Amino acid sequence: MDSYDDDTLPLQPPVRLPADDELVAAVRETPVATGGAAHPAPPPDAVETLRDGSDDKVLQVWADVCRRTLSTDETLFMEVVRLYLGRGPLTDEVPAVLTDLGLVRQAPPRTLTPLGIWAAGLVIGEATGQDIPVMGSLAGRDAGALLHGLRSYPEPERDEELAGWLAGRDQAEAAAEIAAALGEVSPLSRAVGVELLATGLGEAGTKVLDGLLGAPRLGAVVAARLGREERPPTPEEIAWAFVDMAAALLEFGGEAAEVIKSVSQGMEKDEQAGTIALLALGDHPWTERVLRVFIDHHPDERVVAAARKALRRHGLMDARG
Repeated sequence: MDSYDDDTLPLQPPVRLPADDELVAAVRETPVATGGAAHPAPPPDAVETLRDGSDDKVLQVWADVCRRTLSTDETLFMEVVRLYLGRGPLTDEVPAVLTDLGLVRQAPPRTLTPLGIWAAGLVIGEATGQDIPVMGSLAGRDAGALLHGLRSYPEPERDEELAGWLAGRDQAEAAAEIAAALGEVSPLSRAVGVELLATGLGEAGTKVLDGLLGAPRLGAVVAARLGREERPPTPEEIAWAFVDMAAALLEFGGEAAEVIKSVSQGMEKDEQAGTIALLALGDHPWTERVLRVFIDHHPDERVVAAARKALRRHGLMDARG
């Protein structure tokens, strides 16, 4: 189960899961739990838990059963991954163990059951190190976790999750908490945070953003994303904001050509080369990755040459720094 990592698994949209008591009821009805399947058998000390244990204990035992089963059979694991990522039905014969575990529906269409979606998110998340978002799961988390989790949410689900997170929070304090997290999160999380403050937190969000404009580097990113031309960036901030916006696209899973097109819009090739040259001045942690995209994929040799030179200068500055 170590075939995937956070760079190869696309960001996943959130899933909706039943309440724990419904998942537990589904576990107790599976052929494995009722003794109607020979394999995989839960450990003897787990049978009583599955029958009479608390919801938390039942789900803990069932998670262990699913982990053991899928981690020892790459074919089964890949079948679950395919179903989860494609969200489509199986047309081939379903391995009996997946129906015995209650992960795949026995009758057509052969899709993941709610219990299967829960188990798949668990094992895929553990195999990749990537959090699989679940609707409603961010309500009690801090602002950094909120922004990280919302990276893959479509707009309606993002609004719904934000409303749950804001429930019981003072809006001004919530806006301040999100603003404080912006400097510490990933580029895509930062983009999400700026958008939330601009569109989802009313006057409190707007006020906080106005205050952020004066911050070094972060203020330049906010100004660039909101089109606030009254806040011009320094050359070093141009580099930082450029990399941050390109990195957000890469983090979302954008193709190299898409990233190049997006960040180069409105610029002639000479202007692009000049902007790329400035990236050597910045210390954004994604600088090398962004420059390599331009080196490997930009169609104009002048821009490629500028990116190579900037990468060399950036490496020298890092070595000295």
